[in-house]
Amino acid sequence: MTMSSSSFMRQLSGKEGWKSTSRRWGGGGGGNWKQMEAGFNNICGGGNGYNGGLVMRKRVMVVVDQSSHTKHAMMWALTHVTNKGDILTLLHIVPHSSSSSSSHCANNKGFSSDSSSSSAAHLASSLGSLCKACKPEVEVEALVIQGPKMATVMSQVKKLEVSVLVLGQKKPSSLFSCLCGRSSEEEFVEQCINTLDCLTIGVRKQSQGMGGYLISTRWQKNFWLLA
Repeated sequence: MTMSSSSFMRQLSGKEGWKSTSRRWGGGGGGNWKQMEAGFNNICGGGNGYNGGLVMRKRVMVVVDQSSHTKHAMMWALTHVTNKGDILTLLHIVPHSSSSSSSHCANNKGFSSDSSSSSAAHLASSLGSLCKACKPEVEVEALVIQGPKMATVMSQVKKLEVSVLVLGQKKPSSLFSCLCGRSSEEEFVEQCINTLDCLTIGVRKQSQGMGGYLISTRWQKNFWLLA
């Protein structure tokens, strides 16, 4: 089924255990895509993102890694969900390893140089810088956390009071699905959509021939958005 981004979001509106490495880029500038204001009335606390005369900004979280489908989801969230003054949190989760049981904290002056987390920190920093360059009016922060994936997401969604969680999805392999059923990544996305309190959106970029995105939520599966 095909529908526009604005009508899809209007439909939606009707319905700590690990140390982390983090970095934040401040906000400023102008906003766009005003249709999202109406689509997120319930999330933002009132019409046009206002509540009692105060502008209510939301926090949008995207789980990222090295894969292209999570980067597509990140850019979709940046362009379709965030508005001026919102916070975009990029969460990169590093599995526990036998050689390291914890990660390190970092502030705006730089990341930890610990070898076990340097590549993860570099990835998060690079993606954060890209988002900030593309949409400077949105505040961007990058978190690198070591721990089990689902438990970490649940913990951070609650701790940071996330309004919208965006998860990248890739096209499932027909052969793999026939032989093994759903992959662990598909099960993770489905579990997040069905159990988390915040609005959780699965995003899959269509092929170049099709264009647009397939969007899944708790209420609607694989809706085709052309935008």
